[in-house]
Amino acid sequence: MALTLEQLNAAPAAEAAALLDGLYEHSPWIAGAALAQRPFRSLAHIKHAMVQVLAQAAPEQQLGLIRAHPELAGKAMVSKTLTAESTNEQDKAGLTDCTPEEFARIQQLNADYNARFGFPFILAVRGPRGTGLRKKEIIDTFARRLSNHPDFERAEALRNIHRIAEIRLNDKFGYEPVLGNDVWDWQEKLSAHTDPGYAELGQLTVTYLTDAHRACAQRISHWMRDCGFDEVEIDAVGNVVGRYHGATPSAKYLITGSHYDTVRNGGKYDGRLGIFVPMACVRELHRQHRRLPFGIEVVAFAEEEGQRYKATFLGSGALIGDFKQEWLDQKDADGITMREAMQHAGLCIDDIPRLQRDAARYLGFIEVHIEQGPVLNELDIPLGVVTSINGGVRYVCEMTGMASHAGTTPMDRRRDAALGVAELALYMEQRAAQDGDSVATIGMLQVPNGSINVVPGRCQFSMDMRAPTDPQRDAMAADVLAKLEEIARRRGLQYKAELSMKAAAAPSAPEWQRRWEAAVQALGVPLYRMPSGAGHDAMKLHEVMPQAMLFVRGLNSGISHNPLESSTADDMQLAVDAFTHVLNQLAQETA
Repeated sequence: MALTLEQLNAAPAAEAAALLDGLYEHSPWIAGAALAQRPFRSLAHIKHAMVQVLAQAAPEQQLGLIRAHPELAGKAMVSKTLTAESTNEQDKAGLTDCTPEEFARIQQLNADYNARFGFPFILAVRGPRGTGLRKKEIIDTFARRLSNHPDFERAEALRNIHRIAEIRLNDKFGYEPVLGNDVWDWQEKLSAHTDPGYAELGQLTVTYLTDAHRACAQRISHWMRDCGFDEVEIDAVGNVVGRYHGATPSAKYLITGSHYDTVRNGGKYDGRLGIFVPMACVRELHRQHRRLPFGIEVVAFAEEEGQRYKATFLGSGALIGDFKQEWLDQKDADGITMREAMQHAGLCIDDIPRLQRDAARYLGFIEVHIEQGPVLNELDIPLGVVTSINGGVRYVCEMTGMASHAGTTPMDRRRDAALGVAELALYMEQRAAQDGDSVATIGMLQVPNGSINVVPGRCQFSMDMRAPTDPQRDAMAADVLAKLEEIARRRGLQYKAELSMKAAAAPSAPEWQRRWEAAVQALGVPLYRMPSGAGHDAMKLHEVMPQAMLFVRGLNSGISHNPLESSTADDMQLAVDAFTHVLNQLAQETA
């Protein structure tokens, strides 16, 4: 019979510790210490209590825990001396049924890993969905992590141990993240559609109005209908719009959603998580025959990434009346104009101006998004409340000096353009760090026609600077430009810096941020506030209505715009629960 929170909270200390036995391999002290935080409000509360215990433990204790774990497909498995929990996990991943070649490969990886790090390789082999990773995924992850820095890999081992404990705790309580699984499955199924040239490589790429993009729109629209939305349409720019009516015809709407296009060779969750989380919530309302005092409009935005055409936020921009007619004449790499692509897709270009929403008819905009960064992952926290979407500026630049012979030009006679940019890059790193939450990047850096034996006479580079507020961004940019001027003057160089983009910061509306905060706290997970360094569709809606965002932890250091982008069904379930809590808060406020 499954354990309950009530049982655990009421049990004497020794009995409670016994109920949680087996979560951490041969290390009952972790769950035992976490019991000091009783009464627990949720499974998520228990999980984080154990995270805190291990985070506060001595390094020797952490290392002891890692070493308590058996090798994957190792001697303990062969001799059948694994714990019952480990046997179950390795069996679900198929590791108890390896071919001789697979077994030999894993044994070699085990040896290489132990030689490099001094502890066994730890991987939550039941995976983000809890149903088991494929053997190829396990072997590929094993090989990839061999190149990690030892300190990072030690932390990664502990994160995987926490994931193992999370799944084991779910098993003890008979808990399954049903809605999180559904959200995870929707994203997996949608990733089957990918552009030609990438499909053959097993890569996910969905750019604006390709066949794969239009197939995604159709799939999303069908799922919306299955979820019980009252109206579903693909609009004049390719957004998929589902509307779930409120209790009265005059009810305002809450708008939410994110984008379904991807970068080239991207991940499955960027944008799409923010479509499927609210869809799951609407489906539950429909199943309960429940109407709220407001309607819900979920928009799967057609384009946010700007991969096929230089027109970012096209889908969300159209909703605020910011669709630029000159975009229609842009051409993609094959010479196809946006106008031609829209006509081929059967979109009615003349209807685009009608997409603009009347902000007075809306309560606001909220968006769920995978974090796309390492912060939540490193903190072992599943959700983060966004305080602001960073404002940014971008410059396209060139430094000019004098090309000369690398062997005959003395160091004090050189006018090296690349060294000038290198000095600037180091300054940008230092200057951004002064603010704590500002970031500055030279992402493009090249020496045109450079040669190994020539002092660089020209260097082309980019600058990208972002901060949570516009004044903070502008102060950093002013300092960087002043430093650029000073470096050029001192080194006898010349430069050009052309402003190519300037986007205002989008601070979260305080009342909407508070709703997210209340939802997170109600789930029993720690409240963590953070800025968003990436741009989102919420930035566009921010121009006409209040907005706020919720971040969901990513795996693999939170990497995004990359095939390794991932999250767990458990964290997705928490996002669904938080979204539902916001809906219920709003229903009480507007009743």
